[in-house]
Amino acid sequence: MTANSCTNTVDGFGFSQKKIDEAAARKGLLSMEVEFSLACNFKCPYCYNERQTGKNELSDEQMDDAIAQAKDLGAEKIIILGGEPMIYPSIHDRIRFIHNLGLRIEMFTNGSHMSMENARFMFDHEVAVVLKMNSRKKELQNRMAGRDDAYDIINAALKNLRKAGYPTPGRRLAVSTVISEQNIEELPSLWRWLRNRDIEPYFEMITPQGNALQERDLSAERQRELFEELARIDRKYFGRRWIPQPPLAGNSCLRHRFSCLVTATGDVMPCVGVTIPIGNVRESRLRDILERSEVMQNLRDYQAHIKGPCAECENAAGCYGCRGAAYQLTGDYMASDPLCWHNRDKKVEKLPAEAAPYLPHRPPMLLIDKICAVGERTGQISARVEKNNPFVKENGFLDETAYAEIVAQALAALEGFNMTPGERSRHSGVLLSIKNFSITGEARAGDTLQIELEKLGKFGDFGAAFGTVLKNGEKIAGGDLTFYNPGGNDS
Repeated sequence: MTANSCTNTVDGFGFSQKKIDEAAARKGLLSMEVEFSLACNFKCPYCYNERQTGKNELSDEQMDDAIAQAKDLGAEKIIILGGEPMIYPSIHDRIRFIHNLGLRIEMFTNGSHMSMENARFMFDHEVAVVLKMNSRKKELQNRMAGRDDAYDIINAALKNLRKAGYPTPGRRLAVSTVISEQNIEELPSLWRWLRNRDIEPYFEMITPQGNALQERDLSAERQRELFEELARIDRKYFGRRWIPQPPLAGNSCLRHRFSCLVTATGDVMPCVGVTIPIGNVRESRLRDILERSEVMQNLRDYQAHIKGPCAECENAAGCYGCRGAAYQLTGDYMASDPLCWHNRDKKVEKLPAEAAPYLPHRPPMLLIDKICAVGERTGQISARVEKNNPFVKENGFLDETAYAEIVAQALAALEGFNMTPGERSRHSGVLLSIKNFSITGEARAGDTLQIELEKLGKFGDFGAAFGTVLKNGEKIAGGDLTFYNPGGNDS
């Protein structure tokens, strides 16, 4: 048995609070997650990825360029995800490239192809290996990996990695385990088994997306009990102290303040759970994508923008729950985490949400109803045309002058939705101009309209956007708008 006295007060990625704050302020990086390919030879029932194999994926040169750009932005570590990295044809070349840049490497793998030779290669290139293991019971491990020989593959990989010298200072070995109803009773003993071998346990709540949507949910109370039991084990037997909080046992996750994901097809996203593309490295430089991103800026400044009970939690300075769970279950990446046990008896708002709280307008001049979806400088808003709408003519049809006002109000609601509460209290945006606005259809009282918005740019208090009004999926109006919004979010 080993004992390592420490208190985890920052982030599971191993960066100090000072470094994290500095990276967030300069819109830079400390780490970046990458998917070389989505190809995988396991069929884990909880996997977040769709079954894609090599379609439209980045070339090696394009991925290397993105990694070099991450280093220029301050990244110190590259985290290799998948698919399964060890079946990627040029995995050795990619690791050599990253290693030669002087970056640390962490790789998540199911153990496939982790021969003695490959284990030594990983050791020689200082790769921190995170082996995916959900159970020490053969039948259960095979079931949770979706193939009958998974247990043998994983344990052979573990044996080879240990023979190669893992774990040792500078060559970290960890085990990634999902917390599910199938294995939860075993997890305290697995935690101790790993700690006793100096293997770091990386136990994570399942993000409800992809195949995991069909997994049976554990209650918030059951997950709280597990986290508290693991914390008790660490205190009593290993001299480690940490605050039980989702989604990682023994760690906190504030990755969006200093990290991002580059997918196999080049999309840049906040992480694998917040599936909002904020750009693509084929089309723009990584620096430009991150600096322009409204989503990333809101996540970096999460304490100002997070909504609901998470904003008031006593642990808010070092925790924001799982942003992936929040986005997948509510549609709002800044909503409170519905899976956190602190929120089990509290109301967590989700989209669609009433638009009125985010607007200065009141009936009958309030023309829109709900905010339905938000993305990277985009939004979808609904508007029902009521009979008492001041723009409805005697014949029941909506006057043409109303369409620009509907788009303007939809834009104001989207702006208000992304503001801090203090900014929202001063929300008094002004529509400055409308250009190239065309009306190609008509609506009448009783119709429900959909407004699709794209914010084209923001320069201080001034901005430009394009809005489209649709009825039953067909465009009936749309055009360009410029607006003035003093004191708003200028990300």
